[in-house]
Amino acid sequence: MFGIHDLTLFIISGLLLNIMPGPDSLLIMTRSATQGWRAGSAATLGICAGTMVHILAAALGLSAVLSTSAAAFTVVKWIGAAYIVYMGIGMLRAKLRDEAPQQLPVVQPLAWRKIFFQGFLTNVLNPKVALFFLAFVPQFISADSSSKPLAFIVLGTIFNFNGMLYCHGLALFTAFASTRLKIKPLVSLWLNRTMGGLFLALGARLALSEQH
Repeated sequence: MFGIHDLTLFIISGLLLNIMPGPDSLLIMTRSATQGWRAGSAATLGICAGTMVHILAAALGLSAVLSTSAAAFTVVKWIGAAYIVYMGIGMLRAKLRDEAPQQLPVVQPLAWRKIFFQGFLTNVLNPKVALFFLAFVPQFISADSSSKPLAFIVLGTIFNFNGMLYCHGLALFTAFASTRLKIKPLVSLWLNRTMGGLFLALGARLALSEQH
């Protein structure tokens, strides 16, 4: 249908690619470990919304600009890297918030709306995601497809849906593990700061990446 072929291989490959660690997984795990699975779910929804932007842009040919224009790629790359570094600095600056006197301090929580937009911007400002879809998805669309853009959207939506299921599972698992291990507020704070350092490294890596 729509000129799509090897759908099973596409789904399996997509799941394997989603499992690979990256800024999306780190964000979900950090939010789930420090604020519970609902925070991880908010990050997941934001990431998937950002992925959908890339899918639609690629289907409409807008992402092709990033693969052919060095200037466009560099601009988006630096904006994305700057935002990831900004997030990393925010995590490094995390502090404990004092509750009632009889309670232990907890890490200052972040509103779910802000977590959603963190996930969205982390994904949508990464030009590597756009190039990934341009390179990966067309391999499963026949050259004689009657509607290549529609086939691209269908495959991209399948990839995104499967990724959303995996990421929600990751959020639940991380939150469950965090609860079972009874992570103390101070440990949670340093976990947040450690992830902040990783985000700084990821931002630097994105900034130094080249167009392929």
